[in-house]
Amino acid sequence: MKALAAPLATLLLAASFAPGTRADVTGPPAARVAVVRDTLHGVVIEDPYRWLEDKGAPETRAWVSDEMAWTQRELKLVPGRDEVVAKLAAIAKADTRTVPRVRAGRLFYLERKAGQQQPVLVMREGPNGAETVLVDPNPMSEDHLTSVALLDVSLDGKLIAYGVRQGGEDETDVRLLDVDARREVPGGLPKARHFGVVIDPRKAGLWYGRWEPQGSRVWYHRIGDDPASDKLVFGGDLGPTEIPSPQLSFDGRWLALGISVGASGDNTRFLVRPSDSDGPFASITDTLHARVQLQWAGDRMVLHTNWNAPNGRLFVADPRTPGLAYWKPIVPERSNAVIEGVAAVGGKLVVQYLHDVSSELETYGLDGTPLGAIALPGIGAATGVAGEWSGPDAYYSFSSFNWPATIYRCDVGTRKAEAWWHSPAPFDPARYEVKQVWFTSRDGTKVPMFVVAAKNLPLDGRHPVLMTGYGGFNVSETPAFSTRTAAWLELGGVFALPNLRGGSEFGETWHRAGMLANKQHVFDDFIGAAQWLESNGYCAASKLAIIGGSNGGLLVGAAMTQRPDLFGAVVCQVPLLDMLRYQRFSIARFWVPEYGSAEDPAQFQWLRAYSPYQNVKAGVTYPSVMFVSGDSDTRVDPLHARKMAALMQSLHGPNPVLLHYDVSSGHSGGQSVDKSVEDDADVLQFLRWRLGMATPRSN
Repeated sequence: MKALAAPLATLLLAASFAPGTRADVTGPPAARVAVVRDTLHGVVIEDPYRWLEDKGAPETRAWVSDEMAWTQRELKLVPGRDEVVAKLAAIAKADTRTVPRVRAGRLFYLERKAGQQQPVLVMREGPNGAETVLVDPNPMSEDHLTSVALLDVSLDGKLIAYGVRQGGEDETDVRLLDVDARREVPGGLPKARHFGVVIDPRKAGLWYGRWEPQGSRVWYHRIGDDPASDKLVFGGDLGPTEIPSPQLSFDGRWLALGISVGASGDNTRFLVRPSDSDGPFASITDTLHARVQLQWAGDRMVLHTNWNAPNGRLFVADPRTPGLAYWKPIVPERSNAVIEGVAAVGGKLVVQYLHDVSSELETYGLDGTPLGAIALPGIGAATGVAGEWSGPDAYYSFSSFNWPATIYRCDVGTRKAEAWWHSPAPFDPARYEVKQVWFTSRDGTKVPMFVVAAKNLPLDGRHPVLMTGYGGFNVSETPAFSTRTAAWLELGGVFALPNLRGGSEFGETWHRAGMLANKQHVFDDFIGAAQWLESNGYCAASKLAIIGGSNGGLLVGAAMTQRPDLFGAVVCQVPLLDMLRYQRFSIARFWVPEYGSAEDPAQFQWLRAYSPYQNVKAGVTYPSVMFVSGDSDTRVDPLHARKMAALMQSLHGPNPVLLHYDVSSGHSGGQSVDKSVEDDADVLQFLRWRLGMATPRSN
């Protein structure tokens, strides 16, 4: 098919309406059709809604406003919203806390109490000391869409750098706080997309990476100076897909720079020099063409890499002689588990493994001597392992689909762990069971999937099932607790999560099996998961909903256009959908190493074959779909959701197509609790309506 098949383009032109008017009194607002034709590698590509790429155009704004009004009108007809909101609010408004960052014995973390809309940045003197509020974003804005994030803490724990973000934007402005005096320190950084912010050992300035369209750079900012006069540290020759980020050793003596190519970091370089030097950087890694992560263990570098080891291995090196020839292997690759990360804590290494998509923690000496496992409660995800090289304790969070988050404090020497904080979310894990099943994908590959349901569920094909996935950028989809998933379970639903190729659940081999020319494997895996659920008695197609965001939005968009018969409803959030033009917008050049680009003739062919926007066909009955996006998404341009919603609505199919578009929402969270609950309620109400769990009132 050449982008849009000729019958569909003709249909669209015949159905053109003026902006802001209605196609009919019972349907969504119509979008004007104005076909733009591009010729790519000899192929004519037709785009009927190119004008909707202009977010600020009055015509676009009017259409978006009408779309959201229509969406809210439809959702208000679905009964039971009060029950849904109550279930979401009970879980979402419980206290939350992040794993602490430890500096000089002080613990820094974000915490939100039940009555607060945004997390507050707090400090605790030691694990059991009294809490001190450092930064509270709740009074910063009336709509509670201003949030804060901890960026760095000085080595002595007396100065912090934190980011302030509006809505769901990726960009933050950087501010400084004197911890002891509890006062702001003038001289932060203006709003930008930052890749790492590091306080220098003397607390005189900051190293930071900053995205720039022509190529990102690393700068040094002297506190109090005009940022316009900041000194370029590195990056004058970096290209638009390279991401540089600074890092300081635990003892403050060494400054390292990591430079990754693309968002998944498949090709990483590291450089190092003394932190008090203006001299050249020495190369740690340069031509490995592999993923590398660096942790500091005192004045030694611990390098986690998949170089010649798809499941990962560890080396140790001295920054004085950082080259590859001097690396010492300490933890070898395992055939049955992937190293997800390593933390240097208490004079030891805590290595986080993923075995059959469930976390395991093992401890080692710096020489690679195995010291034993840290026991975890069961199938789930251990995340955020943190602590000090010179301190005794490691902190980490553990959760699962039916297990709200618990933060553990573990003495690394004895490997004894105790709960330091436990989520009070009112959810009873004993009511539900988590199963891991395996199914066969289209090419014969065995793929695992988690299925979460009430215990003793009869497999009679009558249950509403919500399935999600991701399958890209080397991201593992592990068992973790979610407010929306928990509420869905309590509403009588079943939840499913297949671990698709493209992620890192089984190492770099699994990732590469779902990227670039292999991307169709991801969609095949997802479709195979749907078929398994239906053939094993969990649901019929009319009872199966799929949901995904970002790369997962592309996933559900492709699944919907390739196998519309398998699904009863689709929620497509902050998605990429026009894969022939995605690389032109925002920071999408970072994703070309993962997807490819239509500018390349060979890559154009595979992108055109699955790009959802170019594969919508007239005469096909698609499932009900709700696209979710908003103006504050500065990562994946919301033009994808706008164009796809307009295109699918133009078909006038029997199932509703809604656009849930919020001017203050974006890609990176940042919502208040109330706003998050309301938006999740909209999603669940749409699903309840379309899966037959609620019968709408008449208009």
